[in-house]
Amino acid sequence: MIRLRRALRLGASPQLAFVGAGGKTSALFLLARQFDKPVLVTTSTHFAVDQLVQADKHLTIQNPAEIKALKASDLSPLTVFTGAAMGDRVNELDAPTLEALSQFAGRHDLPLLVEADGARRLALKAPAKHEPVIPEFVDTVIVVAGLSALGKPLTEEFVHRTEIFAKLSSLEIKASITPDAIVNVLSHPQGGLKNIPVGARQIALLNQVDTPDLEAAAGGIAKKLLAAYDSTLVAAFQSSAEIKTVYEPVAAIILAAGGSERLGKSKQMLEWKGKPFVRQAAETALAAELDTVIVVTGSDAEMTEAALQGLNLQIVRNEKWQTGQSSSVKAGLAALASSIGAALFMVVDQPQLPIALINALRAEHAATLAPIVAPLVDGHRSNPVLFDRRTFADFASLEGDVGGRAIFPKHQVTWVPWLDPSISIDVDTPEDYDRLLRQAS
Repeated sequence: MIRLRRALRLGASPQLAFVGAGGKTSALFLLARQFDKPVLVTTSTHFAVDQLVQADKHLTIQNPAEIKALKASDLSPLTVFTGAAMGDRVNELDAPTLEALSQFAGRHDLPLLVEADGARRLALKAPAKHEPVIPEFVDTVIVVAGLSALGKPLTEEFVHRTEIFAKLSSLEIKASITPDAIVNVLSHPQGGLKNIPVGARQIALLNQVDTPDLEAAAGGIAKKLLAAYDSTLVAAFQSSAEIKTVYEPVAAIILAAGGSERLGKSKQMLEWKGKPFVRQAAETALAAELDTVIVVTGSDAEMTEAALQGLNLQIVRNEKWQTGQSSSVKAGLAALASSIGAALFMVVDQPQLPIALINALRAEHAATLAPIVAPLVDGHRSNPVLFDRRTFADFASLEGDVGGRAIFPKHQVTWVPWLDPSISIDVDTPEDYDRLLRQAS
């Protein structure tokens, strides 16, 4: 289980907005309690009066001048800023006052959390023409959806603004709500992605996932949403304050640049079941549905790259391969997109690597966001090793013929026990290659 703030990968003082339905306000206030400094909470639409009990202090603000006169000492650990009350709800701050509050938060290095639309406490919604009202200063938008509506009829009992939801999802009114319908609405530029500021991170939060069936459905939805979102979180805030799973893009970096001096010939081109080692490694990574596959070449680069023709991957040629493995590691990391949540380093001389092991390492990382996840075979560490993005900066200082294991002492390693010892064979000599082939036969 993972705390919400960690799952969102937030810095010390984000300015973010929550939109959608299915526990949006609860998630906002849960997050607000996870900072070790005062947090500012507000709305660009409205709050229900009974929601204000979750705050330590409520300030009614009429104009930007009142924000400018505010002092940090006026704040409580969680201070809510709203406009005047009207019946059972309090109104939003207008745009100039919201901007003044953003500037106040920036000057004092404080988090600012904005609720940017309403959903009448239903599980799902589609935005109307006038919403969501997301301020341009927001750097992260969390789009919330409640999966308790999955399989239920598309009616006002479960969905706010059913007609719009029907149009965006391609469902008929009263039809059963399907996983694909939820994906369609959350991924639509007039649905979940509506009005998100340019450059802001966009994260989907699937809440109300409180049964095994819903958890399985959430996994399928989350993977599809990665085409539109930086990450997707799965939660059941009714029963737990923590995130169950974090789905993020994961890359494979296949190290295939070495000179194979002890072997006496190109390790990359050794044959495994009729294919070169390097192609087998790449096909394994692609079959495991890793989001990006990068192959770092160096020695015998042209021959190695020719063996990869026709595969949907990225080749990075390391012209400094003779300086050691660290240069290949850094070349692979430098090619990653900023959205990548973790990188799985694969060695080219492990053609017997099972997809099931890759899936096990990814699943452990998704459930924990552990900095390093590695297989443990007969009490010994093995490859491949998955590194969370927060470790990437540590690779910059590596020099010479060292790889990711050089940073193990800096982080806690999470081990995944693996019963098949054949994955531990390293092909560094002709004898190693013979042993690998004998085991395979």
